[in-house]
Amino acid sequence: MGGHSHWSQIKRQKGGNDAKRGNLFTKLSREITVSAREGGGDPAMNPRLRLAIDKARYENMPADTIKRAIERGSGGGDAANLQEIVFEGYGPGGVAILVQTLTDNRNRTVSDLRTTLTRGGGTLGESGSVAWQFDSKGLIGLDARDIDPEEIALVAIDAGAEDVRVSDGFVEVYTGPTDLDRVRRQLADAGMTIASAELSMLPKNTTPLDDKVATQALKLLDQIEELDDVQRVYSNAEFPDSVLMEYAAG
Repeated sequence: MGGHSHWSQIKRQKGGNDAKRGNLFTKLSREITVSAREGGGDPAMNPRLRLAIDKARYENMPADTIKRAIERGSGGGDAANLQEIVFEGYGPGGVAILVQTLTDNRNRTVSDLRTTLTRGGGTLGESGSVAWQFDSKGLIGLDARDIDPEEIALVAIDAGAEDVRVSDGFVEVYTGPTDLDRVRRQLADAGMTIASAELSMLPKNTTPLDDKVATQALKLLDQIEELDDVQRVYSNAEFPDSVLMEYAAG
């Protein structure tokens, strides 16, 4: 799990150019819209919407943009055409890949994903082919540069977290799916800086990759993430530290 987790962490630290940031805002807006459509437009009554808004605010999305996304979800319109679809496949080295999408055109999404996987040395799999290799967990990321990670860990465990992991000034807190919002709120109430909080799919076991294959897998995962309809990408790849360091410097 660590190799893939570190890849996600590095991506957060690297940020992105204006074009990628615009793409991020689009994805965040879609998540807010669908969250409001499914559970109502009141964040106090809709934990999924609350998490989506918090993430958007952390990424400095303008308040007006957040408001419009909620209104689209609450009022129907084009929001009714968005479907949540999970695709499964394989990457270089046989690593398992889960892709969560929000799309208004399934055929387009399938075509884009299949093309990207094939070009990157992977294949699109059947439904159920790799999902069994992952567990749904709550994942909270916290910036620990200005606070003792042990203090974060104590608060998280007291709040009901299942596991806490510390790496390079960043803390990841793992919870049961239904405990995510409660643990997040207690960490926030304790003054912790929360970078992200979301439901995540974590691999039960990881697949170690050598440097060459790991580099191919990293490029493929990035290319999948950049597709317009893709919200999140998960894999069971275990990346060598040397490859992650090179990626972080790139």
